[in-house]
Amino acid sequence: MQNFALQLEKTLAGIFAAGKRPRLLLHACCAPCSSYTLEYLSAYFGITLYYYNPNISPREEYILRANELSKYIGRVDSGRGVCLLIPEYDPAPFLEIARGLEDLPEGGERCKKCYRLRLAETAKAAAKGGFDYFCTTLSISPYKNAASLNAIGGELAEEYGVPYLFSDFKKKGGYARSIELSRQYGLYRQNYCGCIYSKLAAQRRQNEHS
Repeated sequence: MQNFALQLEKTLAGIFAAGKRPRLLLHACCAPCSSYTLEYLSAYFGITLYYYNPNISPREEYILRANELSKYIGRVDSGRGVCLLIPEYDPAPFLEIARGLEDLPEGGERCKKCYRLRLAETAKAAAKGGFDYFCTTLSISPYKNAASLNAIGGELAEEYGVPYLFSDFKKKGGYARSIELSRQYGLYRQNYCGCIYSKLAAQRRQNEHS
């Protein structure tokens, strides 16, 4: 199995040795997942976070997570120049790719299509904006398949001509650090991934243990 955490370390070492600060368009799903990722990468890149998440439901949840991410950046930026792009809420693209897959368990084909949807839009925006790399914070979650994310990222890099930053942010204590930072800054941590199907699954798990 490919070690994406080690691959990231090698990429960062090369960037440091070159003495440059490339521009990274980093897809972000929420503040907790962005916390450690920003802490780790901001020494190497000029980062713009791209909050493209048409899967999140309902609209109020989308806005809540966006506002929490914005507040977090304002508290920790410390002159790093992190930017944040928040598209208008539009769940239609996600509902389209999820059609017929509504009853699949989390981590299955519906989730992989959702990964591709969000990463494709990020790659497209990275190409349009002249970024040097694109990536996503999603791999910090133990519930997200890093191999699938990196495979999709690599394919989209070829398609859009922008290198994907191969990574697995949960490794080397990354996920634990994100929890620590979330507690330190009092970040809102949702109990479901974002879509209505993951929310219903979370509710079922809660009912089973109540």
